Amino acid sequence: MNTIIVGLQWGDEGKGKIVDYLTASADVVIRGQGGNNAGHTVITDGTKFVLHLLPSGILWNSKLNVISNGVVLDPIGLVLEIERIEGQGIAITPDQLLISDRAHVVLPFHKELDAAREAALGDQKIGTTKRGIGPAYADKINRCGLRMVDLLDRPFAAAQITRRVAEANEVLARYDLRIFDAEQVIEEVYTAFERLRPHLTNTIAVLHAAWKSGKSLLFEGAQGTLLDIDFGTYPFVTSSNTTSGGSCTGSGLPPTAIDAVVGVCKAYTTRVGSGPFPTCDEGLSDYLHGLGREFGATTGRPRGCGWLDTVLLRFACMVNGVTGLAVTNVDGLDAYATLQICTGYDIDGELHTLPPADRSAWERAVPVYEAMPGWQSDTTGCASYAQLPERAQRYLARLGELCDAPIAFVGVGPDRKQTLVVE
Repeated sequence: MNTIIVGLQWGDEGKGKIVDYLTASADVVIRGQGGNNAGHTVITDGTKFVLHLLPSGILWNSKLNVISNGVVLDPIGLVLEIERIEGQGIAITPDQLLISDRAHVVLPFHKELDAAREAALGDQKIGTTKRGIGPAYADKINRCGLRMVDLLDRPFAAAQITRRVAEANEVLARYDLRIFDAEQVIEEVYTAFERLRPHLTNTIAVLHAAWKSGKSLLFEGAQGTLLDIDFGTYPFVTSSNTTSGGSCTGSGLPPTAIDAVVGVCKAYTTRVGSGPFPTCDEGLSDYLHGLGREFGATTGRPRGCGWLDTVLLRFACMVNGVTGLAVTNVDGLDAYATLQICTGYDIDGELHTLPPADRSAWERAVPVYEAMPGWQSDTTGCASYAQLPERAQRYLARLGELCDAPIAFVGVGPDRKQTLVVE
């Protein structure tokens, strides 16, 4: 079974946990897009692991993990991440981790260009993580980026980096941001690259061989559908295709290789950064933050929290071809007596059941809610779906009905063991 796991909201849905859970029956775990702007948190036997570029399967001894061609890779950041995870007792060898030679490189000055772009936007800033992801993808599209394979030819790569540093410095000087020394950048990049060189290969050939031999492939999506460059709340989006199609173009495997798409969403809605958020609720945000929940794994920023928005989820299920829903953080709603589900938007007196493309329409979108009774009991100790309170089961059933997708998994806590399978 080859399965794509995608986020159905604005990221932070708990994909890392679902990937980690499904890795038990997978042979290969693949990251196909994004960069270290992603943050996947996995808690195993009480130990917390925060992953950014490394696929979640790296926490399993017997799995092959692949960072494939659609990823923009910060070699310095990846080395630091590997060292941190190894410091937690996880060995990372070339037998466990492969890196595509076609992956584009995030260079140190890309991060500062990210900051410059945000400064230029002023009040209209996107709210990026400033990890250099957008500028690296822009270089890729503009056909002036460096790929990991290019670093094998040091004279060529050094000349390209020198030219790009000069161009970047012209921009950075206008915003009083850090000015880079080309030789220093080259040395920093190559120090990291030499650490990663044993992992570098043609991952497309490796993945096709695994597919043809009948191995089980698990694709780990980063960010969420509503941050997709085509389908998200543009322009407040990331720079890659975060939907299921991005896993194919980002890995070199065709759609015919895919058997299932698991869409991950929270039992409520969260968002970090700028952009529209119709169901945002200050009371729910304060409550969840008070529990120590909903802070970004990558930035530490508090997330805005709101009621479940099935307008967005319905659309996300459509464009991803979701075959099963994984609903996480159900326990976050345990204390509430009444829950609200957004079933549509009232925009200028007209009911919309799908999100608008017109960016100005978001400012006039008024959520239409359906109230449901809460269960007001602790779900964290439930060991099966049948043990969930009846009202929790009704809430989940209504979610699936509104999204036209069956519930497959339910999360009632952060640990791997707190994942319930719906038969």
